[in-house]
Amino acid sequence: MSYKIAVIPGDGTGPEVVVEGLKCLEVVARKFDIQYETVEYDFGGERYKRTGETLPDGALEELSGFNAIYLGAIGHPDVKPGILEKGILLNARFALDQYINLRPVKLYPNVECPLKDKGPEHIDFVVVRENTEGLYAGAGGFFKKGTPDEIAVQESINTRKGVERCLRYAFEYTRKRNRENTLTLCGKTNVLTYAFDLWERAFHEIGEADYPDIKREYAHVDAITMWMVKNPEWFDVIVTDNMFGDIITDLGAMIQGGMGVAAGGNINPEGVSMFEPIGGSAPKYTGQGVINPCAAVAACQMMLDVLGEEEAAMALETALIDVIGNKLKSMNAGQMGYSTSKVGDLIADAVATA
Repeated sequence: MSYKIAVIPGDGTGPEVVVEGLKCLEVVARKFDIQYETVEYDFGGERYKRTGETLPDGALEELSGFNAIYLGAIGHPDVKPGILEKGILLNARFALDQYINLRPVKLYPNVECPLKDKGPEHIDFVVVRENTEGLYAGAGGFFKKGTPDEIAVQESINTRKGVERCLRYAFEYTRKRNRENTLTLCGKTNVLTYAFDLWERAFHEIGEADYPDIKREYAHVDAITMWMVKNPEWFDVIVTDNMFGDIITDLGAMIQGGMGVAAGGNINPEGVSMFEPIGGSAPKYTGQGVINPCAAVAACQMMLDVLGEEEAAMALETALIDVIGNKLKSMNAGQMGYSTSKVGDLIADAVATA
């Protein structure tokens, strides 16, 4: 099989890290005899400034024909916040029905963790976030906007179908991960009594009927954030809604060492999925060759894994861990001890010589 991969380098330092990810993909694909082709798209801030459009007509239909989408970053200092994010990222997630946001939270050796006395053996869990419903569905509106009587309403939409397919993905992922075989539902049943009543009922109904081998736990979102800091080793897989998932995954990125290593996938198990480093476009570092490409390489590794190329994905992660653990002085931009391009070379060489 030959994979078709859409590449969206995006804004800021996005193109710089995507180049390094593709460099590593080329080497690992050659080693494991993986056939693929890439098609690049210029969606992002510069195109928006030129044309006034975020995505041209037919773009989403065209993207749906690929096996995967590899994204650098979206966000431009000359474009009002929200325009590109909604017009490209959220639009793609919803239109392509990428209903899972998958966020591994894994601390690699030699990566500085802000938590006292916590190391790689303590931080290795995954967050499964519902990605197309909740508060991000955009339901609501204004009444008497701009007046002293203004009202703003934003509704959280939770369908049985949407909740159930997210939960089933999380149960299946927990079983496949085969680590602690524990799935924790993160919610707020004591206050959000309608939405999380649905989540909790579906969680236990599905678990009892189809996943008796998976231990089920529940925790309020505020407790989750406390325990992620105090006892991250308690978690195996966490499943939650769109808003809570958005918040706790950023906390997860910090405890795993920062945005330089955090990657995520927007997954449609039956369609095309999109993979990206989550650190943003970091425009202040654009063109300096100092940005850390490790998160973009990790996104490429996740892409291979989701495509079913598990052996290649494992080899790329092993190379990434080797370089981070033995070569880099720091994960921070400008402090790695090497340029962006050289870090990519080191990872690619580690794959080739393993």
